[in-house]
Amino acid sequence: MRALASSAPPAAAATAQSLLVRALRGEPVERVPVWFMRQAGRSLPEYRELRRGRTLMELARIPELAAEVTLQPVRRHGVDAAILFSDIVVPLAAIGVDVEIRPGVGPVMAQPVRSAADVRHLRPLEPGEDLPELDETVRLLCSQLDDVPLIGFAGGPFTLASYLVEGGPSKAQARTKALMLSDPPLFHKLLSRLADIAAASLRAQVQAGAAAIQVFDSWIGSLSREQYERHVAPVTRRLFAELADLGVPRIAFGVGSGHLLEAIAATGPDAIGLDWRTPLDEARRRLGPAMALQGNLDPTALLAPWSVVQAEASAVLARAPARGFVFNLGHGVPADTLPDVPGRIVELVHRHARSWAA
Repeated sequence: MRALASSAPPAAAATAQSLLVRALRGEPVERVPVWFMRQAGRSLPEYRELRRGRTLMELARIPELAAEVTLQPVRRHGVDAAILFSDIVVPLAAIGVDVEIRPGVGPVMAQPVRSAADVRHLRPLEPGEDLPELDETVRLLCSQLDDVPLIGFAGGPFTLASYLVEGGPSKAQARTKALMLSDPPLFHKLLSRLADIAAASLRAQVQAGAAAIQVFDSWIGSLSREQYERHVAPVTRRLFAELADLGVPRIAFGVGSGHLLEAIAATGPDAIGLDWRTPLDEARRRLGPAMALQGNLDPTALLAPWSVVQAEASAVLARAPARGFVFNLGHGVPADTLPDVPGRIVELVHRHARSWAA
């Protein structure tokens, strides 16, 4: 069992005994904690009302609005954690990157990063000067969440690099991988700068009160294990190491990354979020009991009739380890999800009558 570091902020210390934090530390819990990636936002009518006439970036950078959106699923669904409403490209915009989050598309860069000069233009993030609203939002949330822990997050180095190099979303990350293979030193410099930006953002979130953090390196699944270990893992390992003194659980997540589980674990997170492709019991066999697991209901199940949702969620719980487990989806809540479905899943998980003794 790892105790909170002495440098932990008061808000994090106050939620150190929450279900979420204890589960992520592998400690015994009374019931399974549950939250959902993308639990705030597009699937909620109250969010759509608040979003009317505003961009996502505007919402994310106005503390009162970002806090309200973060709180909406806590009120509606009764989840065991809130996750900060923001986007992984907000820190990039804060350092001067011209990025637009286009509805139905995602982050689009006005000027893709393709050269050494482009990489040099990515200056360090100074949260207090570049993103003062980040501290204000987190502190505002922690004052309202009481004993519900807040999860902070940042984009992982490879995923941020893919948006910058591709100029926007990509299924194959072809240009990104081409740069990685053709100019490894430049690619390493790019990932290193992005890891520093992520670390600065995450540190600021924890210092303001976040009780856990998640690194969304969503697109690492496009890499082979050898590619990941050679080009991405060293920078990711440094990122997690730089955050270790904060004393809060660190979660790693990537889509389609089941073939990378052991390599991801070796970078130093406290927990790994699984997508729906890797069964929980298989992940436990491969990673051992020390690594906490999070996941991994297929998000598309939320669009099916409730009987299907219930059966699929129960199947996930049946494969879950007895310790070190947080229920979640294998990716984000689909936009077309009926507003009451996540809350019904929370109730199902909370009723789960399984012994969580070692």
